Amino acid sequence: MELAQAVAPPTFSPPRLDGAPARAVQPAVRAEALTKTFAPRTAVRDMVRFTRRAPAVAVVDRVTLDVFPGEVFGLLGPNGAGKTTIFKMLSTMIAPDAGTASVAGFDILTEAAAVRGALASVPADERSLNWRLSARQNLLLFAALQRVARAETEERVTWALRTVALADTATKRVGEFSSGMRQRLLIARALLTRPKILLLDEPTRTLDPLSARELRQFLREELVGRYACTILLATHNTDEAFGFCDRVAVLHKGRVLATGAAQLLTTRYGEARYRLVVRDAAHPAFAQLERRGLMQRAGAVERTGDGWSALECTIPGDPSRSAEVLRLLVEAGAEVARLERVELSLADLITRIIGADAGVPRDA
Repeated sequence: MELAQAVAPPTFSPPRLDGAPARAVQPAVRAEALTKTFAPRTAVRDMVRFTRRAPAVAVVDRVTLDVFPGEVFGLLGPNGAGKTTIFKMLSTMIAPDAGTASVAGFDILTEAAAVRGALASVPADERSLNWRLSARQNLLLFAALQRVARAETEERVTWALRTVALADTATKRVGEFSSGMRQRLLIARALLTRPKILLLDEPTRTLDPLSARELRQFLREELVGRYACTILLATHNTDEAFGFCDRVAVLHKGRVLATGAAQLLTTRYGEARYRLVVRDAAHPAFAQLERRGLMQRAGAVERTGDGWSALECTIPGDPSRSAEVLRLLVEAGAEVARLERVELSLADLITRIIGADAGVPRDA
């Protein structure tokens, strides 16, 4: 993609093994004990009967986060965990009930206008594009609504379209765009204000796998790599959590349960599960290892159709223990064709972190 101008490289360095940034920098986004409560919905019959209302529910409960310049930071968790509400507070759409937050050094309550100038948001299920207008006309309309100076409007619209690789289709009606092109146009619209921080709520939910990968590559190379943009995204996507985000925070019922690189969280919370392909799944060596606590079977045995069997097992302790288990099986006469690590899914990781929750946020 051609760029309108060169920019400085990002200031964020990848996290160390403990999940902390490699050097001390001022956070691009900081939240301290951020809290938001909502009253539960009341049925009409209960309002008529003056039924006593249920107490308010904390949708976001004392959330504390630091996101650093040039970082891709993911918010993970089940529906209702508080991800979208956090985004709304950071973008000044709603005010917190308690706690503080700053964006690009500006307080979200006392300097809301400056926050809106530094941040742009692309919500999930965004439907405000006019499908009868072209991509350029949509951006011109939004630039006017955002009060972009007329002298700069054409330059900014052209720059945004080139940045998201839509310059060649700028005159095409949005109704003829693919879902991936529409998502890029929404990002282009957000870029018109030249934000330092970009909030993305499930940006690839409606995209096919190839389009999703292309969008993530664009975000990493163009926005983060060349424009030093900081990205916060809420996601349920495994590829985004493990391969795209520098760090993630796992939320449940409005609270942060753990933060760190997703792979490090997997090491901390996930038991090492392996897939064994063996000649005889009933070999006595397996029972011996189980009695010694060196392995434990997980799930039913699967026949591979060529005289071999596949089974899954967990090996507690350090991952290097798998080599010891393999050696003991071979020494006991078991025929082993393959031993491979089974990666923990994102859903399993979140479930295990929630299950291990003791009420205290943990870093990895």
